[in-house]
Amino acid sequence: MPTITLPDGSRREFDRPVTVQEVATSIGPGLAKATLAGKLNGTVVDSSCVIESDAELAIITGRDDEALELVRHDAAHVMAQAVQELYPGTQVTIGPAIEDGFYYDFARDEPFTPEDLKKIEDRMHAIVKRDLPIRREVWGRDEAIRVFAGIGEDYKVEIIKAIPEGESISVYRQGEWFDVCRGPHLPSTGRLGKGFRLMKLAGAYWRGDSRNAMLQRIYGTAWRDKKELDDYLHRLEEAEKRDHRKLGKAMDLFHTQEEAPGMVFWHDSGWQIYLVIQDYIRGMLKSRGYHEVHTPQVLDRTLWEKSGHWEKFAADMFTTDSENRTYAIKPMNCPAHIQIYNHGLKSYRDLPLRLAEFGSCLRNEPSGTLHGLMRVRSFVQDDAHIFCTEAQILSEVSDFIDLLYRVYADFGFEDVSVKLSTRPPQRVGEELLWDKAEQALQEALDHKGLAWDLQPGEGAFYGPKIEFNLKDCLGRVWQLGTIQLDFSMPGRLGAHYIDESGNRQVPVMLHRAILGSLERFIGILIEHYAGALPLWLAPVQAVVLNITDRQGGYAREIEESLINQGLRVKSDLRNEKIGYKIREHTIQRVPYLLVVGDREIETSTVAVRTREGKDLGSLKRDKLCEGFAVEIASRGRTVLEG
Repeated sequence: MPTITLPDGSRREFDRPVTVQEVATSIGPGLAKATLAGKLNGTVVDSSCVIESDAELAIITGRDDEALELVRHDAAHVMAQAVQELYPGTQVTIGPAIEDGFYYDFARDEPFTPEDLKKIEDRMHAIVKRDLPIRREVWGRDEAIRVFAGIGEDYKVEIIKAIPEGESISVYRQGEWFDVCRGPHLPSTGRLGKGFRLMKLAGAYWRGDSRNAMLQRIYGTAWRDKKELDDYLHRLEEAEKRDHRKLGKAMDLFHTQEEAPGMVFWHDSGWQIYLVIQDYIRGMLKSRGYHEVHTPQVLDRTLWEKSGHWEKFAADMFTTDSENRTYAIKPMNCPAHIQIYNHGLKSYRDLPLRLAEFGSCLRNEPSGTLHGLMRVRSFVQDDAHIFCTEAQILSEVSDFIDLLYRVYADFGFEDVSVKLSTRPPQRVGEELLWDKAEQALQEALDHKGLAWDLQPGEGAFYGPKIEFNLKDCLGRVWQLGTIQLDFSMPGRLGAHYIDESGNRQVPVMLHRAILGSLERFIGILIEHYAGALPLWLAPVQAVVLNITDRQGGYAREIEESLINQGLRVKSDLRNEKIGYKIREHTIQRVPYLLVVGDREIETSTVAVRTREGKDLGSLKRDKLCEGFAVEIASRGRTVLEG
């Protein structure tokens, strides 16, 4: 008879097989009422799952992270039931839980309309109110095919036929409605609550193949309760306001156009941001012993074949032919950096050698995935490769982690999560080297005392990697920085050094980036700050505004003085009302508006106003410059005070 071990280490013995729900009931009525499912030996199962032998069990309630996927999967089923109740004859196909929500693909002759979404959502609430019990049934293969064929569910029949012979076919039933599904699910539709919303309609080919029929997809979002739903919808509303494409247009930063898909036309203000970031990173790297290099855009195909990239990424490369040779426009910089390393004999005394490049790369991303600055075809990486000995791995990775956290903090990001990605199914190199590489990165993370999660199978084809993810002000997570440990590529491309004993050795290569694509990082910055960039990043840091033509000369004098101090300043001397000019530059997110009138001329001051509308009073020119210098040097941690 089963002995159940709970997360706190306590054990409960039963004289017969028991369900997850019965175990929860034995613990207490409160837990019994809150139970949604169980985690049995690490696998999420229904609350009705029968436990027949000794096992480890955690009870899942609405407070647990696993509850979200259950809620979203149930929402998909409830939506499918609502659709088939409202529109008989509609076939259901596939309906998974996804990040932030769910979807279901339907086969229906008539197109759904936005008005239909409201009807479907109302019917979903009615089904939730019915509190229909959800039960798992196991059917025979032939029975399942017969039943679903009999009700005209041709797509379900195809799904069932694709299930391997001998594998059980589970069907979940809620009331009279049922569907083929692996599960698990909530105990009843009533447990879904009110935290869902249907969001949009889209088209989708059956099984994602354009040769197949076009289906209608309905997307929804689902959360554990109404408050979580409202918070999510608020985040969406905020994200819409912060959309970097809209702000980029309003602030005249950049644009894209059809003649160059996935490539950015930087305007003056946007390019100023780009240059400031580039100069900042350049200074950080120079002070830490990096050598900045620049490598060709186009390299012969044979080099990419030797490195292993051609086999893995050929479909993503832009190529060109000349004089009977095939060239690839580089999608990454690593093989080129090895060519610089190989130029001249290296000794162990030359290591570590850190080569950095603002490397311009092109990748043939599918046109449907392109999205402003976030997903482009032409981009620049803050790329670098560190060539070192095995004994230097720990210190180099540790130093890189320190640098990365410093950079993120300077840009205003303090919430960083870490993941260790291990060997993928398709890879190069010996297993022993993979063991050594994965162990080295884990030791570096533990040495820094960082909490990290494991991502099995997500490493690069040449080595494992550490990924750094930062969270923005809306709680969105962005994967940016990475450091990859590579024992394979240097040897494939002939890199070596002479060790203390005079023997040839292959160096270890660390591929590393902090910001990743500069284009994408700028997009993230724009949305994080809603365009109101800190003073040190703002393309225009201050604008001098005159009230009447009498102050034009003084305004130009102030502008010139601040420019000579290294500030990005301009004046607006148009014959417009001061309120109009203030509003216009506030929309442009200029950090400081410097207003000059007759009084300011008399007192040799400027009236300082922030873009948030705060009046800092009148300041002398030297006090203003001193305040700006402190704010810039502190990366916005200290701001100008009146």
